[in-house]
Amino acid sequence: MRSSPDRASRGVTIVYSIGRNDLSTIMTMEDANPSQLYAKLLGETAKIDWQDLERFFAQGKLLSVARDLDLVSVAEAIANDNSVVVTQWLSSGLVERMPAETAADYAARKPELWAVVVSPWVCVQERA
Repeated sequence: MRSSPDRASRGVTIVYSIGRNDLSTIMTMEDANPSQLYAKLLGETAKIDWQDLERFFAQGKLLSVARDLDLVSVAEAIANDNSVVVTQWLSSGLVERMPAETAADYAARKPELWAVVVSPWVCVQERA
């Protein structure tokens, strides 16, 4: 498995607006200087087939991450127990336990999925 060639070497600033209505939180990350944890998680992030994720779905351990978010940043926030940001993502539906409808869709379509483990969770994101 190869790690995602995301932004670790491009030196750009990512800005995410999280929340609903006018209440939003801005999270930034300087990609030129990723944390050691971010770099570790990036190295552990890989493309994966849905069939390899089905058992984690059955155990209720799959977290679906919206395409708008950086998968590795979500994993890092979970690993660091950043409850404020994670709660906002959960509340807004940007991160959620994998819904049964999404699981059935993935099984039928076999889309390009990327995943990273932050025990006990497996964070999953569909890539276009």
